[in-house]
Amino acid sequence: METKFTIDNGWIEISAKNCFDVSHRESSHCDDRECDDISLLVIHNISLPPGKFGSNHISDFFLGKLNPDDDEYFQSIYQIRVSAHCLIRRDGAVVQYVPFNKRAWHAGVSCFNERDKCNDFSIGIEMEGTDELPYTDEQYDSLQQLTTAITKKYPAINSDRITGHCDIAPGRKTDPGESFDWLKYKNGLKN
Repeated sequence: METKFTIDNGWIEISAKNCFDVSHRESSHCDDRECDDISLLVIHNISLPPGKFGSNHISDFFLGKLNPDDDEYFQSIYQIRVSAHCLIRRDGAVVQYVPFNKRAWHAGVSCFNERDKCNDFSIGIEMEGTDELPYTDEQYDSLQQLTTAITKKYPAINSDRITGHCDIAPGRKTDPGESFDWLKYKNGLKN
């Protein structure tokens, strides 16, 4: 698959005309990695408030600007310092918060192949969605394009090293949920 994205100094750049919308909103919720082997891609989901789409609340959350008065649910999370490298919105637009060469705070307590602290060696991609509702074709297309660019830049990430948050934090996390079509996603990477 020819990618429409490239990665320069950790940031996504558009490499083809008429492709997806990409924006950068730099979060301070990150730090330097404790290792240099970026070798895992973790797929998540998020919606704020839960089950609602299309607002700027996710960006506000990742930027530490979530207003607790905007929704009752936010009163319990607005002080949490969390981020992902990228968010893929329902329309396929990509928002990048943390450069890939930095450690985003997306995985929490986690383990992959008997290695703890997945944030140290992973890239976290959030899909705007829930465990139960289907993701959009536009989201899968953007995720496939982004995955292609990531695996080209970080070749230690192969199909065996792409996983869900539920797999690295079992019992604690369930995303990207039963609604995420792994077969559709991975088959699209082979085109």
